[in-house]
Amino acid sequence: MSLDGLSADLRGRVERTSSALEGRGVSPRFAADRREALATVLGLIPKGSAVAHGTSTTLVEIGFVDEMKRPDSGYRYMNAEWLAENDAAERGRLRAKLSVESDYFLGSVQAVSETGVAIGCDASGSRQAFYTFGPPHVIWVAGVNKLVPDVDAGVRRVREIALPLEDKRIRAAGGGGSFVGKLVFYERERPGRITLVLVGENLGF
Repeated sequence: MSLDGLSADLRGRVERTSSALEGRGVSPRFAADRREALATVLGLIPKGSAVAHGTSTTLVEIGFVDEMKRPDSGYRYMNAEWLAENDAAERGRLRAKLSVESDYFLGSVQAVSETGVAIGCDASGSRQAFYTFGPPHVIWVAGVNKLVPDVDAGVRRVREIALPLEDKRIRAAGGGGSFVGKLVFYERERPGRITLVLVGENLGF
């Protein structure tokens, strides 16, 4: 990984985190900014793949969601298929079916520790379900603002930073707010399934 442009402190944190992730079966990548992050992610997904993703401010910010919505993207965009269903109950069933059947499922996590443990949370678990089991390939994208020294700091980040920002986002969109319903610690994965793209700028919550 090229870490040019990072401060010595941040470079050291990224290097420690990347080494620890590899030791736990997660493949690390580094992208200097959101433009490079999008190119890195697209380079990991072969054309023609079935692609699904969870709700993710980070994926929106790097331009991934807009890229998937393009008619000429070259991918089978599973989210568009379940979103086209008008019946709410059937839409939920279809979302689960298409997500678990996707070749690549993407999203983010709320914290990445320098010890290599990633921490993800949801109110419903709709993202964690497919991170933990099902799709053969999972890609996480996370800004360096989500780096934390250890798991305890990661849990604090979830509750004190990520949750309030997500709650505010949902309320601004007319929803009833958010809460920590599912909190998952990703301690180890079989090599080759999960890739984490760390981005050298602040992204998401």
